[in-house]
Order: sequence, then structure tokens, then C-alpha cells
Amino acid sequence: MLKRKIEHRLEKFYSDRGKSALLIDGARQVGKSFIVESFGRRHYESVIVIDFLHQEEARAIFKDVTDASEILTRITAFSRQPLIPGKTLVFFDEIQECVEVVTYIKYLVKEGSCHYILSGSLLGVAIKNVKSEPVGYMDDVTMYPLDFEEFIVAVGERPELLDAARAAWESQKPLAKVYHDRLNKLLRLYLVVGGMPAAVQRYVDTKDIRQVVDEQKKILKYYRKDITKYDEQNALRIHAVFDRLAPELNDKNKRFYADSVEEGGRFDRLTDEFLWLKEAGVAIPAYNVMEPKQPLILAKRPNFFKLFMNDVGLLAALYMDGIQLKILNGETDINFGAVYENFVAQELKAHGFEPNYYNTAKFGELDFVVEHKMKVLPIEVKSGKHYERHRALTHIMEVEEYGLGEALVFTDDSVNRKGKIRYLPIYQVMFLQKDVLPESMVYELPPL
Repeated sequence: MLKRKIEHRLEKFYSDRGKSALLIDGARQVGKSFIVESFGRRHYESVIVIDFLHQEEARAIFKDVTDASEILTRITAFSRQPLIPGKTLVFFDEIQECVEVVTYIKYLVKEGSCHYILSGSLLGVAIKNVKSEPVGYMDDVTMYPLDFEEFIVAVGERPELLDAARAAWESQKPLAKVYHDRLNKLLRLYLVVGGMPAAVQRYVDTKDIRQVVDEQKKILKYYRKDITKYDEQNALRIHAVFDRLAPELNDKNKRFYADSVEEGGRFDRLTDEFLWLKEAGVAIPAYNVMEPKQPLILAKRPNFFKLFMNDVGLLAALYMDGIQLKILNGETDINFGAVYENFVAQELKAHGFEPNYYNTAKFGELDFVVEHKMKVLPIEVKSGKHYERHRALTHIMEVEEYGLGEALVFTDDSVNRKGKIRYLPIYQVMFLQKDVLPESMVYELPPL
């Protein structure tokens, strides 16, 4: 079984004893169903799984219902399993096929007999028109492909490797060469295998990259089928955008242009197609910001963006056959820049960041800018030997009004620092985490 970080969130759900339902969103094939069912078997006497995709008749459970008692009666009749008060987990899977469950989950939670987890794919596309959202009765969390740290554990590396790497990150000191070289090899393997659980498990079981690619191509086929199924009217144009993901990233500026999808295309005519892939969890957008100043959301330019694949292994599978061995061997004719940037975008997203980038005629382009520790953090990704050449970053760090205290440059090399710029091995992006608010933030006004 692949160990996932989301298990901590499931444990919190269990300790809350059903105070609210939990909705797990995420792209298809990221492992949602498997992780929930495994969690349920460990913690509950009874686990009822209702899969609205493969059990079409289950959708009738929520048709013309009047109250929670009627829903529970229908669940019992459908599943032919008993509801043990306080000891039953009801798992509604593939809820994009029965969005009514989102409306009625409030009444089930208030009734309190069971605990409820909901899961589905394409939820950003499917549940926009839900009659009533259960505010206060349902928490939500997004699940992503395995990040690099999860991947290292999954392929069976010894714990001391990650311990040493984390200590080097925290101390800002170089890692021992034997560990550094090992992590670089693991990174190249991750660029090929990616984080989709089926692909990772196939690698763990067989070590056969050919079989890994076969799994990845199956997933890509599922994605294409979903586009046709859930938006038949716009399927051709969504397919066109999807098929441009790899070529656009390989382009020099990596920015999406509407006319690359259709001749004479305008962005406003294709907005829905771009957003469809984002909302489906298939693509990760990085929006251009006008200035690297907080709050970045106010500087965002929604019509200018880069679009990354949700999984770097799937990106490799979209390229030509045989690229996997070239990546594993570190061959210099491969454009590692595009693959590395996708890897960094994927890690940032999985760790809670909203990736942005900065580009102006005056200064040039920064690969990423994010908000970290109450400041804007510029990030550059360099795949070659000349990683200290970054004219745009150097100039922007000197602009006083931006108040940029530090920048990170992720490279193939080891740790170094020059002024405000830290040079780090690219694998260390796995330790860059979004600021987390404390559990409690009690504040009382002082007496007059």
C-alpha cells in the first residue's frame, strides 16, 4: 500500500467523530477511492461504499427524498448492510454522477448516525449547479498525485535519506555527495514515473518503465474520455487545448496563446476550455502577475498564464516514445527546463501554493512567484550549468519598492548562496511548504 500524506487529514476526520462530512476532490486516478476504503476498513465496523459511476441504480437514493431517515432507509436497502450507529462509514464515491448528494449531506450529518466521506473527479466541472451547498457541514480537501517525498517512500528508499535531506534543507548546508547523487537519480526517475498511484505501483512491482508508460497512457485515455463525456458540446476545443499542453511547455516562453489552439483564436472564446482542464484537476495554471508585490491575487492577470500538466510523469508520456530513457540517463539533448518547471509547479500546488509567474518587457521573466512567510518569494528553475545567469531575477531583487528579501534558484547542483539568492538542488523543493495557520488564534481586546 502506498503511504499518502492525506492519511493525516483522514485521521483528523475520524477524531472529530462525524461533526462534518469530508469531501475529497482531485483528478481521476490520484488514489482517492483506494485511500478512503483502506482508511474505512481500519477504523469502522461497517463500511458502505456507494459508487455512483459503476452502480447507476444508486443515483435513485437521492431522488425525491424528504428527510435523512428516508435516505438512510434507501442506503440500507441498496447496500444490504446494517447501519451500526457511530461505527459505520458511508463512502459516496464518484459523486460527479450524483451531485444531489452534496445538497442532502447536511441532513445526514445532522442526523448523526454515521460518518460520511464523499469523493469524486471533475467536481469543479460537475457541481457548479448544486441547489444548496452544506456550509458548516462538510469540509473539503484536494488530493494530488504522489509528491516527490511520497514517491521516495513508495519506492522503498531508506528513511535516513530523507532525514539527511531535510536536515540539509533546514541547516542550509550541502548534502553529502552520496545522498545528493542518489536524490538526483530519484528525481529523474520521478520525472518519468510521476505520482499517479497506478504508475508508481507498477514501477514498484516490476521496475519496467515500458509498463509504467502503458499505465500512464491508460490514464491519459481516461482524461480524453472524460472531456467528451462531461462536456460534449465543447469537447473538440478542450481536446485541442489538452493536446497543446506538452508542445506549449516545450516552447521558449511556455505561455499559452489562443491562436495556438485554433487559427485566429481569441482568449475570451477559449476561456471555458482552459478553465475546464483546471477545474477537472488535469492542468495547473500559473498566472502572470503585474508586480511581485503582496497580495499577489490583486496583481494577477487572468488572460496570461502558463498551463502545466497535473503530473510530470503524464507529461513525459505525452512526449515522444523513448524520452523516458533519455531523461533517466540525463541526456543533454532533452529540454529539461520544461520538465523541471512542470515538476516544480506540481510540487508547489501539492504543498498549498498558488503558482504565479512574472514577466515584463523591462526586466524579463521569473519562472514562479509565490507568497511564503508573509512575503513574495521569487523562484527560478535552471537545468544547465550556467544557473547563475539570471538577468531578470538579479534586476528584480534590486528594486527597493518590491522589498524582496530572498529568492530561490533550483538547479542540478548543490547548495550555495550569493547575496539574497539561494541556490538549491531542485529536489529540495519537496521541503518548501505553505505557511499553516495555528489551530487557534484567540484575540481579545484589552479593557478600556
